[in-house]
Amino acid sequence: MALLDNDLRRALSYVTPHWRRLLLVLGLSLISTVLSLYIPLLSRQLIDGALLGGNSRLLVRIIGQFAALTLGSFALNVVSGLVYTRASAEILFEMRLGLFRQLQRLSPRFYADMPVGQIATRLNADIGEIQRVAAEIALAWVGNVIFLIGTVVILYRLDRVLFAASLAVLPFAVWALVRYRSRLEDAVTGVRDRSADVGSFLIETLLGMKVIVGFNAQDREAKRFRDRNDAFIDALMSMRRLTYLSGGVPGLLLSAGSAVVFVVGGMRVIDHTITIGTLVAFIAFQMRLVWPIQALMGLYASLASARVSLRRVNEILDAPLDVVEAPDAVPLPAARGHIALDDVTFGFGRGVAVLDHVSLEVRAGERLAIVGRSGEGKSTIADLLVRQLDPASGHVLLDGIDVRRTRLADVRRNVLVVDQEPFVFNATIAENIRYARPDASEADVLGAADAAGLTTLVNRLPQGIETSAGERGRALSAGERQRLAIARAFLADPAVLVLDEATGSLDPVTESQVAAGYEAVMRGRTTIIITHRLELARRADRVVVLERGRIVEHGTASELLDNADSSFAGLFAGGALQVAQ
Repeated sequence: MALLDNDLRRALSYVTPHWRRLLLVLGLSLISTVLSLYIPLLSRQLIDGALLGGNSRLLVRIIGQFAALTLGSFALNVVSGLVYTRASAEILFEMRLGLFRQLQRLSPRFYADMPVGQIATRLNADIGEIQRVAAEIALAWVGNVIFLIGTVVILYRLDRVLFAASLAVLPFAVWALVRYRSRLEDAVTGVRDRSADVGSFLIETLLGMKVIVGFNAQDREAKRFRDRNDAFIDALMSMRRLTYLSGGVPGLLLSAGSAVVFVVGGMRVIDHTITIGTLVAFIAFQMRLVWPIQALMGLYASLASARVSLRRVNEILDAPLDVVEAPDAVPLPAARGHIALDDVTFGFGRGVAVLDHVSLEVRAGERLAIVGRSGEGKSTIADLLVRQLDPASGHVLLDGIDVRRTRLADVRRNVLVVDQEPFVFNATIAENIRYARPDASEADVLGAADAAGLTTLVNRLPQGIETSAGERGRALSAGERQRLAIARAFLADPAVLVLDEATGSLDPVTESQVAAGYEAVMRGRTTIIITHRLELARRADRVVVLERGRIVEHGTASELLDNADSSFAGLFAGGALQVAQ
């Protein structure tokens, strides 16, 4: 229960900033509730005073009151509904924004462990459920409790015998509710997980459609899709059965209570103990009593569903952050570009260090190439430099300052990484390049595109640089996406540029053009080239070779190649490393 309280407090923290609107909705709802409570009382006056008493003036007055109360209640419900819709939409966005902010802070390690489909389900379905239930708890609970209390008081005052008869089956209805809904939470969890499985499968297979078609695996993947969908349907049917039982059985028992009231009330009318108007009013109130009771019982099911959603969302909100900005972080508005790794060790928790006591210095303005076989920790160095990750031990220094002591925004403004598979937005080529600097002029964008070797492509497109790149850049080739990402980096004008296999999909001529471009753009600034290409390594001022998480060699490419026994020479013997890409 303590877990639920904490989770609900977190959900309600998004609701409380909107208390003025919600208080207005609550006030309007209370007025509507009072009007609704008065309407059944008119039925007693209608029957006993107007109809049986033969009073036509009273009949007209009561009908007018009926109409006025009904229209007033309708108008109040419309206004409160519109106000609540606006407030709930803003609450829903703020909850999603909070989760989105957390996702921005999480490291690549988190995304390697949690499928995208799971994340998307929690952002949409789970947060929507939390918002709905939080609003019910804040509003519906109060309104239903007041309606229930008012109805019970009126029923007791109308006739105590009928009131006792109507309560006879209530304990059994509550028992049935608890009996079935205690099992509902597990069923809801199963539905959410199976739904996320389907979403993850669809995202993965859509992204890998070329591989599926290329290996003639369409039928195999269709079967996998059916298996996941069947599991979802089984979980859904199980939840629905429990939902119907948890809502239907208590409802049937409450209806049985109404039958008891009919029998007892009918006998009391025959005995002239109560009037027909009293019995009609009592039955009208009792029929209205079923609704708030069922609504309050429904909150139990909603809480069970929300508890599942809260836990799933909180798995993300409570995920440990690998990188946290220090409270006293110092500003670093402009860096010279001097990089140093001081005895850095890092691992992914697999028992083997990816980087093992690595020390490396890159002078401001130097071009450094880092080479080595796959899995030797080259890309990890790139992630450490921009603080996507922090070392387990040792220090990463920028201009002599530990990057953990500086503001994250400053580190990432001064150090920029372009990786082998860059992300391209579904926007124009110009908009993708300008993403690095939204206020850049058209001339700056075209200059960055030219330096990245995109001019030939842009000139042959009908819409030029305003051509759409397509979803995830699918309208462009892999090499064109890489050049676009490099142009974006050039426009950002960083103090340190890290190219992590950023030219791996380029042909030698284009790669040479791009290399000339970054040499011109980054002249006097630091460039780190992580590469499997000998030509790029030759262009660097210095080369370091990583092997088993350690730096085993460093020097110029010519010096290392002249030593036939060097690891560098062995890597590029016969062009072996180059063709690996």
